[in-house]
Amino acid sequence: MIGLLDCNNFYASCERAFNPKLEGQPIGILSNNDGCVIARSNELKPYVPMGMPAFKIPPHIKKKITLLSSNYELYGDMSQRVFSIVQEYIYDTELYSIDEAFLHLQNKQNATEYCIALRKIIHQCTGIPVSIGLSLTKTLAKIANHVAKKNTDYQGVYFLNPDHPAFASILQQFPVTEIWGIGRRLSVKLSNMGIQTAWQLRNCDAHFLGKQFSVVMERTILELRGIPCIDLEGTHTLKKNIMTSRSFGNATNDFHDLEDIVRIHASRGAEKLRSQHSLAQAVLVFLKTNRFHKIKSQYHPSIAIPLLYPTSDTREIIQAAQNGLRRIYKKNYLYQKAGIMMLDIVGQDKNQLNIFSNTNTDEAKKRSEILMQTLDNINKKMGRNKIAFGATKSTASWNLKRNHLSQRYTTRWDELPVVKAV
Repeated sequence: MIGLLDCNNFYASCERAFNPKLEGQPIGILSNNDGCVIARSNELKPYVPMGMPAFKIPPHIKKKITLLSSNYELYGDMSQRVFSIVQEYIYDTELYSIDEAFLHLQNKQNATEYCIALRKIIHQCTGIPVSIGLSLTKTLAKIANHVAKKNTDYQGVYFLNPDHPAFASILQQFPVTEIWGIGRRLSVKLSNMGIQTAWQLRNCDAHFLGKQFSVVMERTILELRGIPCIDLEGTHTLKKNIMTSRSFGNATNDFHDLEDIVRIHASRGAEKLRSQHSLAQAVLVFLKTNRFHKIKSQYHPSIAIPLLYPTSDTREIIQAAQNGLRRIYKKNYLYQKAGIMMLDIVGQDKNQLNIFSNTNTDEAKKRSEILMQTLDNINKKMGRNKIAFGATKSTASWNLKRNHLSQRYTTRWDELPVVKAV
């Protein structure tokens, strides 16, 4: 038995947990720099489509809705709280995203009742509503979760049983575009073949479509038939590239500002490398001007800087990244975005010595690993960037615009919620 636990309207629910006045109100969460709507409560969906730029929302609609800046500190902490509760009751848990997790319920009797009780505990402890879909495979559990959300009769939990008479009806009404792993382009190709529902895809020749598309398609078809093909930990693979980037609150041509943000991105990229026990062999640095400003000159440079040897040492990656920045920077342009990409990623066990370098000896590698591990442990315990390389101006022009930011209720001492006695 596989379960898919999904936090309902997660970002909006986090805001409502600490501001009950938002209950029942249409809420939209904005992207970085308060640009586009990236999350919506159910009440907002009839008014604003996903991804709509905030400045395009008509004034008469803006008066009826609440728009909030992305409060990632709050959302990340609430996610950790929800799934720490889940892991207390279900040991085999695979975190899939900030608001989703797959659950292994093989040893649980009466799984539906168990999950209904778990759902109540999560809501009582965090204020976050969740829905849980149950079935024999991950793909079917995803579909079951959709049913659990749509139909209130199921108390937020639904078991999609392939042997139940309703199974065929549910898959016949489920569009192929909504199936886990079927993207927009692939769904168009399937539609051209006359495959528009999950039931139609389930009844296709799995081997034939696997050859036409990929082994993932073959596995998806088998999963729709109730045959598990995707292991519980099957989605955790070594990333081939790691990117960290950000659009700026205000465009800038200040080299020192760009140097700061490139250093921060490089540090974050190195941290991600270490978290998956891997090393990068090259670093790509890129800058972008604002492509929406048609009048101004455009410049979108990038450069890949090879590293002397595969590494995840923050110091070496920062040095390479800033070297790349110096080579592509031109002062006559206003830049709106900068980013870093780690290239040619290999496993930590693939680190090779370099006969032309005295810095990649076994002793130097050991010192580097100890230093980076200490850095990561302190930042994990005390908060990100408690120890960082270099100083950053709090007034830097690239800082995010978050003009509608709510309090970071659970991660900042000075923003803790206050309960007033009546």
